[in-house]
Amino acid sequence: MSIIERDPVTGHITTGHNWNGIKELNTPIPRIVIAFIIVTHLYALIAWVLLPTWPLGQTYTKGLLGIDQRNDVETDIARADAARADWTTALATQDFDRIQANADLMAKATATAAALFGQNCQACHGKEGTGGPGFPQLSDNTWLWGGTMEEVAETIRVGVNSTHPDSHFAQMPAFGRDQMLDRSQISTLTDYVMSLSDGVQPDDSSEGAVLFQDNCAACHGEDALGVEGTGAPNLTDADWLYGGDKNTIHTTLMNGRQGQMPSWADRLSEAQIKMLAIYVVNLSKPAS
Repeated sequence: MSIIERDPVTGHITTGHNWNGIKELNTPIPRIVIAFIIVTHLYALIAWVLLPTWPLGQTYTKGLLGIDQRNDVETDIARADAARADWTTALATQDFDRIQANADLMAKATATAAALFGQNCQACHGKEGTGGPGFPQLSDNTWLWGGTMEEVAETIRVGVNSTHPDSHFAQMPAFGRDQMLDRSQISTLTDYVMSLSDGVQPDDSSEGAVLFQDNCAACHGEDALGVEGTGAPNLTDADWLYGGDKNTIHTTLMNGRQGQMPSWADRLSEAQIKMLAIYVVNLSKPAS
């Protein structure tokens, strides 16, 4: 028969374990902990009944209160849309001249557009619109498809090489891969394109100049200044979409390029597209 021993200081029963004269106490769980466990279990039981809780395959228990956060968010969005319907309708229906003449409307549009740009454009074009390899810079005055607000809005709306029926289309041929030019001609043309920072020299009869006029001038222009609105870039400036080093230019001539920009017509409203067009065009303007 075991003997129950109590600690003379605390009065608690010992466990019978003894380590070098130190006896382990059989200390009871504090009542506050027990109370906390009871309260939390009661809360859980009540929550299971009142709130959406248990998954049931394709659905879940709805709870007696009928709380649905998805519906709550949709309701909040609908309320926000209704609250700003007056000025978003004005944006959607007015031309850019009238929009720019309305200082209050412009202020609301530009403030909202910053968030739209971050959500939809920043991933490719960068936070400040500085672009990157394959993604045009939006903070300069170099435009492939036109830099007016109307033209930028149209590019956002239809995209480039997208699935939209009115999409902008542009493709750099693969002169090397498709055997339109041999490797020697590709190398010669690469060197010529790199020399174009000084512009096309008149009466240049070099092999590179002849290759350029025969194969590239139709898109980039005889002066290599590009043709805005066609996607053919200026080859005489320092603004390069994929890179202006020798290896990158050689790769472009060998394998071609066909960049893509999605159409945003199905994702953004007309007002949102116009907001983004205003924002993008203003990115290229110096801060006043």
